[in-house]
Amino acid sequence: MRWIWIDTFTEFESGKRASAVKNVTLAEEHVHDYAPASPMLPPPLMIEGMAQTAGILVGEARGFRENVILAKVRRATFEEYGRPGDQITYTAVLDSIDDTAATTRGEVFRNGDRIGTVDLIFSHLNQSASDLDLPEHNFVFGDTFLDLLRSYRIAVGD
Repeated sequence: MRWIWIDTFTEFESGKRASAVKNVTLAEEHVHDYAPASPMLPPPLMIEGMAQTAGILVGEARGFRENVILAKVRRATFEEYGRPGDQITYTAVLDSIDDTAATTRGEVFRNGDRIGTVDLIFSHLNQSASDLDLPEHNFVFGDTFLDLLRSYRIAVGD
């Protein structure tokens, strides 16, 4: 099973920036697991939500030709958690991109208030890299991730 930590895109400017939202609900088991007495969406899951938002931005910028892998969390700071009923917004900006890597910087908002920053480095893995023994298909950008972007583009008429 593949966990998806964003619900929909709210902005997508190819090669520049993207915003996505995640609605936190009590129906999700993981909000109970971190601190059972106080359900929340903890920072590691918000980092993954940012990685998915920024990763799709990076992948789309190069036509999804490579697998885009999170290589490093350069910096992540959080002042608050996500709680059931909250809407978490991830805003990612593409700082640099080349044949081997990309860097992004991002902000995390809870109900409109900034609660964190997440700066990431991604590596591009070409499916034909023989020394890595990777599958021939793009194993990062499956239908679920691509459907998120398609749904946004349909909604905005892009």
